[in-house]
Amino acid sequence: MIDLSQAIWRKASLSAYNGGCVEVAANLPGVAAVRDSKRPEDGAHVVDRAAFARFLVDVQGGRYDI
Repeated sequence: MIDLSQAIWRKASLSAYNGGCVEVAANLPGVAAVRDSKRPEDGAHVVDRAAFARFLVDVQGGRYDI
């Protein structure tokens, strides 16, 4: 289990526009953590930092657009 007590959470800049509230902690060694800011007590998804970076490139490129 990863210790998230030192995580510095940032809210996604566009989350306020669509009702979603996503926070990301990218200050952890080798991983990124993602959680719902409205329900932080539910925990976070922790993923490899390189995999998260690839995911963000795909998002920015429109791969998941409907």
